Amino acid sequence: MERYERIIALHRQLQAARRPVTVNHLQDQLGCSRATVYRDIAFLRDALMAPVIGSGEDGFSYDKHESERFELPGLWLNSEELHALLAAQQLLARSSGGMLSAALAPLQQRVEKLLDAHSGGKHWPMQRVRVIPHRGRNMDEHTFRIVASCVLERRRVTFDYRARSTDEKTRRTVSPQRLTHYRDNWYLDAWDEDREALRSFSIDRMAAARILEGKAHDVADADLDAHLAGSYGIFSGAPKGWATIRFSPKAARWVADEHWHSQQQGRHLADGSYELKLPYSVPRELLMDVLHYGADAEIIEPKALREQLRAHLQLAIGNYENAP
Repeated sequence: MERYERIIALHRQLQAARRPVTVNHLQDQLGCSRATVYRDIAFLRDALMAPVIGSGEDGFSYDKHESERFELPGLWLNSEELHALLAAQQLLARSSGGMLSAALAPLQQRVEKLLDAHSGGKHWPMQRVRVIPHRGRNMDEHTFRIVASCVLERRRVTFDYRARSTDEKTRRTVSPQRLTHYRDNWYLDAWDEDREALRSFSIDRMAAARILEGKAHDVADADLDAHLAGSYGIFSGAPKGWATIRFSPKAARWVADEHWHSQQQGRHLADGSYELKLPYSVPRELLMDVLHYGADAEIIEPKALREQLRAHLQLAIGNYENAP
């Protein structure tokens, strides 16, 4: 363990300890000699102004009256945290597809400087962190920045919105509540002032966004969760029922480890298949996800949802019956 990491580990040992920590224990935790422990203690106390008290005989600790207010100056990261930051930096740089390049460029430069400062001249093989965006949509960076600012600053916003399902264009005035990243795309959860209801808007379908005067109307977190997270999918609404889906033994290996919904209920059946139950409101997204598993998934109930899926499958088969 290099000195930089030892200082971090030593600080965290003393910060978490309820009683003085002996030098022998610190030797074991830091993997160093007794003399090195004393040198690191002295550096922590004298150079970094840490509230270290105690002696080698009785052990060392932080003064309990000062420990909560003390933090290492600057940003100190151990190797694992540095590696995690490196991976996050690559995710940030590559997952947006260039959409936020201008806005994030200063942040990326600061992260890179931080990595350089703490790497000791080591070259990090960034190409070994692979990020593959999936079905992301084109989005206007200016619109995203306006929406994000309104969410964080609690400001009202107005914009033109073209619904994907009908292609109808409307002017909306809303009080932003949450910015949501879902399946590689961004959405705004907001209180629609004209409709006096919660709505979710896909940011890639917005245009001519403009910040308005006045504070945004705040909806309680509990009400947001009940409406926006109560059912399956991004455009959920209040749940209208529960779906029961049975997956084949082959698909069970995957589905049992997947998170479909915060309230999902799953169990393995005697024949190796897997049964998943979850709440839903608008069935469109749920049906698409079940279709993704093809013959390895079957909607058991409710009957109406089962019939909807049957109709989808029949229409799909019709596309191939008359194919050349």
